Amino acid sequence: MKMFLCLIPWTFLCCCCWITHAEIFSSIGQMTDLLYTEKELVHSLREYIKAEESKLAEVKSWAKKLDDQTKVSTSDPEGFLAHPVNAYKLMKRLNTEWSQLENLVLQNPSDGFISNMTLHRQFFPDKDDETGAAKALMRLQDTYRLDSEVFSKGKLPGMHSNAMLSVDDCFDMGKTAYNDADYYHAVLWLQQSLKQLDAGEEVVVSKADILDYLSYSVYQMGDLSRAVELTRRLVAIDPSHQRAGGNLRYFERLLMKQQNEEEEKKTDQPASEEPIHLGTYNRPLDQLPERDIYEALCRGEGVKMTEARQSRLFCRYQDGRRNPRLLLKPMMEEDEWDSPHIVRYLHALSDYEIKKIKEMAKPRLARATVRDPKTGVLTTANYRVSKSAWLEEEDGPVIARVNQRIQDITGLTVDTAELLQVANYGVGGQYEPHFDFSRMSDVEAGGATVFPDFGAVIQPKKGTAVFWYNLFKSGEGDYRTRHAACPVLVGSKWVSNKWIHERGQEFRRPCGLTEVD
Repeated sequence: MKMFLCLIPWTFLCCCCWITHAEIFSSIGQMTDLLYTEKELVHSLREYIKAEESKLAEVKSWAKKLDDQTKVSTSDPEGFLAHPVNAYKLMKRLNTEWSQLENLVLQNPSDGFISNMTLHRQFFPDKDDETGAAKALMRLQDTYRLDSEVFSKGKLPGMHSNAMLSVDDCFDMGKTAYNDADYYHAVLWLQQSLKQLDAGEEVVVSKADILDYLSYSVYQMGDLSRAVELTRRLVAIDPSHQRAGGNLRYFERLLMKQQNEEEEKKTDQPASEEPIHLGTYNRPLDQLPERDIYEALCRGEGVKMTEARQSRLFCRYQDGRRNPRLLLKPMMEEDEWDSPHIVRYLHALSDYEIKKIKEMAKPRLARATVRDPKTGVLTTANYRVSKSAWLEEEDGPVIARVNQRIQDITGLTVDTAELLQVANYGVGGQYEPHFDFSRMSDVEAGGATVFPDFGAVIQPKKGTAVFWYNLFKSGEGDYRTRHAACPVLVGSKWVSNKWIHERGQEFRRPCGLTEVD
């Protein structure tokens, strides 16, 4: 006899923690440690400066004393040495005192600072982290349709700050995109760099370097007339530039092929010195089919919550089917969406629990991984930018208490569930549309969880938990639950997730009669 077992759907619970405005490390939680490290290094640097100044003052004192002596001794050398005391002191100075001065000069007050630097350098971000942070800004720029100038002046939604990008910062952003063959963003940031340079900002990078990268990036975007104009400006600034002359002749030949005689005359005009305005090029398509819908929802556009649907949403007190632990203090439950049914539990985590969970997770945070669909191997991916840690009940009573609460409010056993996952999203942290996953928490701007299939946006809120089933009772996947975590624009997002597996739920959530029950 064969026994048929109807698999109960995976269930998902997301408990959302929040951190005040506080990837590189893709984790604000770990980046805060770097601020204190930098503060310590600044203190060490000042101590080194004091030591150098003290040493230099002592050397100056030696120099003045010896200078005074040599002026007297060399005015009448034989007469000076005729006195036996002077002869003795000369021998002593050359044999002893100059050796002391030599030892003083050879002393290196930087040893302490260098030692401190060496100790902390192992925790510093590397080139890949810097590149990742630059790409995070570009990701935010795309998702929230922010102009490069908005970033350079620090004008972000939900944030008033004097954090600004210099000409050199903008140039480095553009060069990062350029090195990645991302000429769309290269143009945006190199143009901003040139605009700020032309406005008179002090810079390290040369105008010729900006024009060199920008002209080729513009060419790659198919704007030959702009490429010719920019290259002419480059030649005018640096006639001996290694590539500019050859590029100009090449661009002009290509331009002549696609212009008529009247337009060809424009190529004989001198290069314009007017500031280059931001171009409007189309962003190249990528592999994500619902990119436009996903990003629109992140911006709060295209949400499909009509008044009729809104009227079907309610709030209630949840006692877990008269669960003894919830009878005296039931959980407040709010409907977030009607179909598929998504609910939010208020005050799912206390401030104390949030604090303890973060304390336990912070030292364990590592770059979050995804399972490669082809190999089944866990690996990092550009579409999931966060750091995560896994906590078990043995780590502390708070974890056991949270697991019990999850079981009480869902009515499902957590005996076969996965460990509690804690994730922290940093600058631009995101997770693109996917199944069986979610991220939420209070942040100042961005960071919502969106469902492109049915146009839902679930905003992060401190201490709350959001719950839904991602499979039907029949065990068939509910593909409507494909969802994404929007990039964090301002702030830091901490979340705690719990996956409850189907095994053990046979009598808690019985199978339905149809595939979509």
